[in-house]
Amino acid sequence: MVSILGISAFYHDSAACLVVDGEILAAAQEERFSRVKHDHRFPTQAARYCLAEANLTAAELDYVGFYDKPLLKFDRLLETYLDYSPSGFRSFLKSMPLWMSEKLWMPDLIRTELAKVEADDDDERGAKKRGRKFKWKLLFGDHHESHAASAFYPSPFAEAAILTIDGVGEWATSSIGMGKESELTLLQELRYPNSVGLLYSAFTYYTGFKVNSGEYKVMGLAPYGEPRYVNAIKDHLLEVKDDGSVKLNQNYFNYSQGLRMTNSAFDKLFGGPPREPESTITQREMDLARSIQVITEEVMLKMAHYVRRETGMKYLCLAGGVALNCVANGRVLREVPFDDIWIQPAAGDAGGALGVALAIWHRYLEQPRTIDGRDAMKGAHLGPSDSEAEIEAFLQSRNVTYQKYSREELPDVVAQLLADGKVVGLHQGRMEFGPRALGARSIIGDARSAQMQSVMNLKIKYRESFRPFAPSVLREHVSEWFELDADSPYMLLVAQVAPQKLIAVKEELMGFEKLKVRRSEIPAVTHVDCSARVQTVTRETNPLYWEIIEAFRKRTGCPVIVNTSFNVRGEPIVCTPEDSYRCFMRTEMDYLVLETLVVSKKDFHAKAQSLRKGAKKEF
Repeated sequence: MVSILGISAFYHDSAACLVVDGEILAAAQEERFSRVKHDHRFPTQAARYCLAEANLTAAELDYVGFYDKPLLKFDRLLETYLDYSPSGFRSFLKSMPLWMSEKLWMPDLIRTELAKVEADDDDERGAKKRGRKFKWKLLFGDHHESHAASAFYPSPFAEAAILTIDGVGEWATSSIGMGKESELTLLQELRYPNSVGLLYSAFTYYTGFKVNSGEYKVMGLAPYGEPRYVNAIKDHLLEVKDDGSVKLNQNYFNYSQGLRMTNSAFDKLFGGPPREPESTITQREMDLARSIQVITEEVMLKMAHYVRRETGMKYLCLAGGVALNCVANGRVLREVPFDDIWIQPAAGDAGGALGVALAIWHRYLEQPRTIDGRDAMKGAHLGPSDSEAEIEAFLQSRNVTYQKYSREELPDVVAQLLADGKVVGLHQGRMEFGPRALGARSIIGDARSAQMQSVMNLKIKYRESFRPFAPSVLREHVSEWFELDADSPYMLLVAQVAPQKLIAVKEELMGFEKLKVRRSEIPAVTHVDCSARVQTVTRETNPLYWEIIEAFRKRTGCPVIVNTSFNVRGEPIVCTPEDSYRCFMRTEMDYLVLETLVVSKKDFHAKAQSLRKGAKKEF
């Protein structure tokens, strides 16, 4: 048995992944355990979980892989500083302490941190001592090779073209390559500072959202705007070549030498300073979001066409943070002549942990792939789960009233709650790996409800009202409701709602006024441009979730429900029953389903009312 632990850490979305004899046994982000969103620290708790899933200790590992090469990143930092000296001195000084204390000593740091997986967290002296005794071999992968490996090796394709796009790795910002069986070759790369990922992040910053986490908000905001800044972007900020490569005009950016993404020239070009976070979103931000989305789609389409011509492959695999742009992914599927595409569900840095582990197995150890027509991600259900007995013990310890159902009864019970307009927190099976909730840690509702989007955003998620929700649809019915007839199990493709399900709109409003218009039979998941970020659900991959939606279909005739991640704004998706219970109690969700145990918010209200009455009598 060969066990490999992959690690990504120290930038954002740290994660750990365990591969044993080529099988992905476990993977999770550190944020789910630490409860710090996008946690960048060493994934001690995620690694501990992964090892426990296989009943292994850190000492029993054969290989540990880190997803990039820190020394090459440091080389880029130094070279960039010299190029921009002395203007980048503040940025250089800010980054140096972490490099000098940790990142330049990565082998020692990894051994020390993995020793803590088995030691008490405060037993640092013992951890260091044990860390020197590990027998496993430590290997470092190239950042974009880790992305490419995470895209190709778990895919269902024997051979495929590969496209990776993100902000920046060591030097590369995007790469193209190809995979055949166990071989993986990167053919070309685009290098820093020219990066479509950093360009998108610059607009994320400028429109008032947080870099490396708010990019999906910009994508969601785009349909409310008009692309009136596209020409300005092309005339001043970048050149887009036929192969999709870009050249950015650094006179408008500050990310290479400063602590901001953009500078005063950028402000002047777009009519003022960046929007202050949490301030009112204006038409300018909507138009900027639409414009950068148009540019990004153009770049991705050109890159995809180019890699198709260069490799001659019939299939495409995608990874890197920009591959989470599901609107662009949908256009690649529809408009580029690939037979099919597959996108790594943990496409960002978290997926690098998985990629480096698989690269060690297939490239370094030269082990063959097993290809059976399905991907190897197990529906991304690679995180921890909880037994019914553990959940029941937790609820009893909190004196929580609950109703217990059989596994056979539960789908009908949940479907009836949804049909009655209730909002349900669903905690079942193994937690998802990646940024999307796919039915294991989800909040679900009735897609036919015109009020559901507003209710979920404002009373449950506590987030911006413009944010769209995704539909979960039975795979066998997807083409009846959306202009899509393909698998989309990881919610990474956007498609238009089917014309026969649309409602004619007479008056087109501007900005957020568009939210007031009902546009389809499933308004809760129909964005203002009549699109939806589709998740297809199959019985084989997610049986309970499929059965809930099927029971809902039998009641209502609609095989579509609302699915959003089980969390509130600013917090990671829930992991444990305690996380789910806490989130449920802090929001206006109606029901909480923990495996087959159902908790009703009404019971809490009734108990509180009874206590109040008792207090009055006593008084």
